[in-house]
Amino acid sequence: MKKRTGVIVLILTAILTVFLCYCSFVGLGSSHSGAARNINLGLDLAGGVSITYQTKDENPNGEDMADTIYKLQKRVEQYSTEAQVYREGLNRINVEIPGVTDANRILEELGKPGSLCFIEQTDAEGNTNFQSTGTYNAEGKPEYELTRSLDEIREAGSVVLEGTDIADAAGGAITEQTTNAREYVVSLTMTDEGKSKFAEATTANVGKQIAIVYDNGVLSAPSVKEAITGGKAQIDGMRSVEEAQELASYIRIGSLSLELEELRSSVVAAQLGEEAIATSIRAALIGILIVFLIMIIAYRFPGFVASWALVLYTAIILILLDAFDITLTLPGIAGIILGIGMAVDANVIIYARIREEIGNGISVRNAIKSGFSKAFSAIFDGNITTLIAAFVLMGLGSGSVKGFAYTLALGIVVSMFTALVISRLLMNCFYAVGVRDQKLYGTTKARKPINFLQKRKTFFLISIILIICGPVFMGINSGMGNKALNYSLEFSGGTSTNVTFNEDMDIKTIDSEVTPLVEEVTGDSNVQPTKVLGTNQVNIKTRSLSLEERQALNAA
Repeated sequence: MKKRTGVIVLILTAILTVFLCYCSFVGLGSSHSGAARNINLGLDLAGGVSITYQTKDENPNGEDMADTIYKLQKRVEQYSTEAQVYREGLNRINVEIPGVTDANRILEELGKPGSLCFIEQTDAEGNTNFQSTGTYNAEGKPEYELTRSLDEIREAGSVVLEGTDIADAAGGAITEQTTNAREYVVSLTMTDEGKSKFAEATTANVGKQIAIVYDNGVLSAPSVKEAITGGKAQIDGMRSVEEAQELASYIRIGSLSLELEELRSSVVAAQLGEEAIATSIRAALIGILIVFLIMIIAYRFPGFVASWALVLYTAIILILLDAFDITLTLPGIAGIILGIGMAVDANVIIYARIREEIGNGISVRNAIKSGFSKAFSAIFDGNITTLIAAFVLMGLGSGSVKGFAYTLALGIVVSMFTALVISRLLMNCFYAVGVRDQKLYGTTKARKPINFLQKRKTFFLISIILIICGPVFMGINSGMGNKALNYSLEFSGGTSTNVTFNEDMDIKTIDSEVTPLVEEVTGDSNVQPTKVLGTNQVNIKTRSLSLEERQALNAA
């Protein structure tokens, strides 16, 4: 690289760094796009909406509860990847959605969970199941009503599809191919069982109507134009995208295995307190500055380059979190910090290699080239392995686990880019402009190599013993009547206690007075208090408490 080219690249990189830092801290335009302030925060950092549903069946079976929780989880993830759905007691389901403050809007968009089915216009004997009322709704569409009870319709065999046969429903707009007109439709996707049932029903009812019935009311009665055998269908004739989305939400919520009714809903404050974000930011800044200092002391000029690349890494991560609409929680912050560690680790491997090459008598230019080349395989292997783990967590995890996986994967990709591309570019540019003195890079004297392969049996034995120790001690814990691991509330569940105080308490007061009291009474250090905004209520989650412990807590 020529000196002039190096100067130009360094100037452009400096401008880019300033621009990205400005975007990440201030943002662009009136909406401050890209700014860290726009990042969606999780329930633990910013609070959100908490909704509790109760099943109409007082004793639902475990399989139906698990299926309902799974489907609700998939639906609320449209609001946030950190949304959580979990069981409370025998027949209640809690939904927690971070980053939103309008509980009524969420309830309207999710819909009221109830029973859903698709019925034929007439049964096998010619009896009518539904008919037009002769009136029209606000959108100008004809309204329909059932002509007999849904139980009678079921007995007659006129129910062709249940809500559980619908895998998904989405409302939106399409462009009609022949006329190029804009149409609003609801797209349905059937389950494997629903696919065959719907194919049979539409084949037998071409030219007739099939009504969508929700909680004994007819939502819509579209006509069957042709047999649908592919497991996908569209309901057209919607007047607006809002109407299509509303119908889709009823179909989605009606496909739950259990009928639910809203028990309560509230807007809750941040679980970790209002100071959690400020404390985390201060800790991050202090940590990064310490890393900068150590890198510069240990690796001299390459340490400065690594620090520059790390600034770019941090700015890019903040911008991408906003761009990809990722919800950030405390586990997500841990994923970012782990990414910073991977970025620093990559630079350590590279610069240690460069110092070794210089110590072996190789020129600075060739040492830089050789250092990046020889360190690539180690960096690539380590990052790809961690990236695979992140993808597994994305696929199998939910809530904060999935949020951690997203930030971890994002951090790994960006760290590899900054370490292998940005750092390399900067090193070559600085060399081109005249930074060539070996003293600025440091040297490592040749050391006698340790023959690890010769002692491989010893190291294999130590590794096997350490690996076996984990399951052995887990078994010992279980045998002594304890749990194999010390699970937190997210994994083990516990007791949720709603307390209404005589006065409104802020988060600081709750953390300083209420939490220590609960910890003292229960002997549990894993207490999670959450304030319900606009009220004097505080929800306190602890490990499972006995009747005596609950009474003691109430008395305290």
